[in-house]
Amino acid sequence: MRTFDLSPLFRSTVGFDHLNRVLDAATRIDDAALSYPPYNIEKLGEDRYRITMAVAGFGENDLELTAKGNSLLIAGKAR
Repeated sequence: MRTFDLSPLFRSTVGFDHLNRVLDAATRIDDAALSYPPYNIEKLGEDRYRITMAVAGFGENDLELTAKGNSLLIAGKAR
């Protein structure tokens, strides 16, 4: 296997370390952000499930549940 020396490229980016870190962070996919708010799905029976969500600041009347096909959409508006 052949190795490449990339150190000459690093000299041309002196002073851009912060910019490189910001761009790297912006392009990184955060798994926690994809699963917000936190939720738990419990199987209660053969065809019964319970979904528990942590939606701080929302009451039952603030949430709207919509079942469409095989999807469940949960939307909320804070007061």
